[in-house]
Amino acid sequence: MTDYIHAETKGTPGAPLVFTFHGTGGDETQFHSLAEQLWPGAHVVSPRGDVSEHGMARYFRRTGEGVYDMDDLSERRTAMAEFIRSKINVTGANRVIALGYSNGANIAAAVAFEDPSLFTDVIAMHPLIPWTPEPNPGLSTTRWLITAGERDPICPAPLTQSLLSYLRAQNADVAEHWHTGGHELVQSELQAIQDFQT
Repeated sequence: MTDYIHAETKGTPGAPLVFTFHGTGGDETQFHSLAEQLWPGAHVVSPRGDVSEHGMARYFRRTGEGVYDMDDLSERRTAMAEFIRSKINVTGANRVIALGYSNGANIAAAVAFEDPSLFTDVIAMHPLIPWTPEPNPGLSTTRWLITAGERDPICPAPLTQSLLSYLRAQNADVAEHWHTGGHELVQSELQAIQDFQT
């Protein structure tokens, strides 16, 4: 099993288990404290991506902006799923939440598409899924929040809409939040997360 460099906060018994996934160039600290604030008492695990792109940490390789190395993504998705499963087994958590931004949202979504049983909730901020995932009826048991910018040059709105349509076709419980800007995170997204998780 891949043993990622990661930050970990041990929570109280019965508390949710929250995984945070950083964006390109981030690290395990990017959203760790945010998760601690959003879910007081939760177990929080924040793995650092183990791919280096010009010195910036990522979760899988790409050959260009929005062009993924799908073979590498498949391998690293499997490795991440094993890491996630091991932490679920240790904590025994019933509620397992993924919180990811950009590249982090993409790896979380890729894991969920393959094995929907791992996460009960997926919060994907500015995801970019440039492929059509296979149908998976198991997604009907998952809750999703997708946040996005209407003018995001990295994650174009039509691809975000395609992801929303895919999830709804799988009967997932889907909420969405849009802001008028681009790829940046804004305060209204934090409010949307707070509203979603209560």
